Amino acid sequence: MKRWLKISLKIVSVLVILVILTWLAGAFYISRNKKEVLASILSQLNKNLNGKITATSMEPTLLKSFPGVSVSLNGVLLRDSLWAQHKHDLLKAQDIDVSLNVLSLIVGNINIKQIAINNADIYIYTDTTGYSNTSIFKSKPKTEKKSSAKSSALEIKKIDFNKVNLVLDNKKRFKLFNFNIDQIQGRMEYPDSGWTGKIKLSTKVNSFAFNTRKGSFLKDKTLAGTLNAHYSRDMDAVILSPEILNIGGHPFKIGAKIDLGKSAFAISIAVDDILFRDVAMLLSPNISSKLLKFGIEKPINIRGNIIDDGSGKYGDPLIKVGITVRDNVVSIPAGQLTACNFDGSFTNRDTVGGIIGDENSSIKFHKLTAKYFNAPLKIDTFTVNNLSRPIATGLVTSQFPLSNLNNSLGTNDFEFKNGTANLRLYCQADIDNFRFTKPVVSGKIQIADADILYIPRKLHLVKSALNINFNQNDLSIQNGHFQLGKSELNVSCSIANFANLYYTAPEKILVNLKMSSPQLYLKEFLPFLGPRTAKKAKTSGNKKVVSKELSNVLEVSKMNIRLTVNKAIYDNFLAKNLDADISLRGGGIFFNKISVAHAGGQLSLDGNIMQEAASNSFKINSKISHVSVKDFFYSFDNFGQNTITNKNLKGYLSSLVNISGRISHTGKILPRSISGKVVFNLNNAALVNFDPMVKVGKFAFANRNLSNVEIKNLDGTLNIKGDKVEISPMQVNSSALNFNVKGTYALGAGTNVAMDIPLRNPKGDENLTKAEKREARMRGIVLHLKAVDDEKGGIKIRWNKDHD
Repeated sequence: MKRWLKISLKIVSVLVILVILTWLAGAFYISRNKKEVLASILSQLNKNLNGKITATSMEPTLLKSFPGVSVSLNGVLLRDSLWAQHKHDLLKAQDIDVSLNVLSLIVGNINIKQIAINNADIYIYTDTTGYSNTSIFKSKPKTEKKSSAKSSALEIKKIDFNKVNLVLDNKKRFKLFNFNIDQIQGRMEYPDSGWTGKIKLSTKVNSFAFNTRKGSFLKDKTLAGTLNAHYSRDMDAVILSPEILNIGGHPFKIGAKIDLGKSAFAISIAVDDILFRDVAMLLSPNISSKLLKFGIEKPINIRGNIIDDGSGKYGDPLIKVGITVRDNVVSIPAGQLTACNFDGSFTNRDTVGGIIGDENSSIKFHKLTAKYFNAPLKIDTFTVNNLSRPIATGLVTSQFPLSNLNNSLGTNDFEFKNGTANLRLYCQADIDNFRFTKPVVSGKIQIADADILYIPRKLHLVKSALNINFNQNDLSIQNGHFQLGKSELNVSCSIANFANLYYTAPEKILVNLKMSSPQLYLKEFLPFLGPRTAKKAKTSGNKKVVSKELSNVLEVSKMNIRLTVNKAIYDNFLAKNLDADISLRGGGIFFNKISVAHAGGQLSLDGNIMQEAASNSFKINSKISHVSVKDFFYSFDNFGQNTITNKNLKGYLSSLVNISGRISHTGKILPRSISGKVVFNLNNAALVNFDPMVKVGKFAFANRNLSNVEIKNLDGTLNIKGDKVEISPMQVNSSALNFNVKGTYALGAGTNVAMDIPLRNPKGDENLTKAEKREARMRGIVLHLKAVDDEKGGIKIRWNKDHD
């Protein structure tokens, strides 16, 4: 063996033996002087304390820190001088392992190298006056020299916490931080500037509340990672360099600065590729409950800062958060944004120098692009201010083919085939429970060349175009043009307070609609008579809410229609110069006033049609002035009966009609459903081939022409009750005979019509005066007949034995 190697081995051996002898000496000293060593340790620990640390006993644990020596302090209590008032132990530990420097121990000066705290509770308490039990730690006098400071300071090289409950309870600032620390391990260095440390931690968060009145952040989440900390004596601040900290299973990059003098802090947070829901669940309930009303499908990137200046002026710390969303799906209470991109930001102090809180909070979305119900949207800046009473503002622009909306509204009410929409709207709206209310909208929507099928009413509109203008809460439509089959409509309308009522009271929406047309085929509008036949679409969540909302607004809103038409056609009905005032309200169509030129005369009416499941009920009040009775009966399909038809009538009719009945969803009057009263006047009329009259002629007047009975003037009243027509006593003066008639004429069984017919031929009285005619009318032989039902369902004539 070489000489230098032998010398080296001897030196190492001597050093090892020296270390062992020193360790044995320290161990022997501790074993023989437990009380003195415990007193010395407690004296060293109490040196800079404004209070007292005590321990019930001490036991040496010799092998734990070889080549140093260590002791275990049992039943350790650390209390400040005012413990008797607040009753919160700053430290209560079952055992604390203290590692000592052997040489300092031998020379009589205790130098603590390491402290391990096990199974302990640390409670840092601040009362409502601002007093804290951390005042137990004395500040060093500023006049103290560095050398003395360094020699007297408690400089622990290593710390090790195991199973420690740490609570920071600030009653004055309503803050509560509560941690179940599984383990904290750290190595400390003490340069002249302060100290530095590398700390590895694993803990569970019970509470991380900056304001206990609003709840805790990070509730029941685990934290694990390594922190690099530095204490600056000059700044009296702890600085945590940005490091990765695992929170709730996701890596966050966190840095911080804690100003111990001002009790202030600033925390920076950065996280990438994290789900929005996971972020929301890390926040306090007052925030997470609001955020969870929204959804972001794919992971996002977040940057944030939490700053507290220590003043406690506003209670909450200043929060600034930035979020980056790319090609994502965002769910909002009013629907869903797909292919969504934006840069978002949040702050609870939007006005520089202003208060911190909801009143001064702001959420901003920059350069937002997305598809809303497949309609592309573009918003340069969208802002939500004042979260205590949120107000949203933004300019929304979009241009898209209407077919993009098919199957995207969450309802099958509409089908779009052609057409384009161009949208530019500035919106401002209150947000109540994260739904837009009291919106103020300005701008316009232009729809061109649209082909729209409204499925609930089976209405197919083609070549449609309109300009929708929003003037804050009001809405108007200009230059509207629609074609429904062969019918053409030019439309304009106004809706006062539409944007507000849409959300709050759609049943109060009143649409004032003006329509004009060169020609209308009324049969093409019959779908309005039938019930809605919308197919139920399978929708979920927000889309279902929006589709139901839209469909409900269309059905419950009210509409006043002013309609002018050059020519209106319905089957046999032809009218000119139609002027109508119509209202649509709920399940009813109300004819407030309609006037029309028809059958050579004038017709006016009012009434309503109430929509019901099987068929519709109607009520009509009508005034008919000098219309061709033949054309009138023809136009209205003989009013659902076939006894007296247009083929039996000639002349001109004036009438007051007050009737009710039922009409089918296809526009047909249901037989025997009509009831009401008809007061009429026939002028220059004729009854042609009317079967009861012809039968009377065969029975008693074979030499007279009763197949064409001319009537110069006839006034009468008919009371209609289902399948029966009650004929009020009526005098008929005609070319063939005069007679009086009254009774009941039935469309089915129940006919009982009494007729008193003088045999005098009216031809013989033509030269008499009116008075003489009235006097001679019933002279001579008078036949008293009765028309009743026969066995075959027809009518037979017999003598009326019970005549007056």
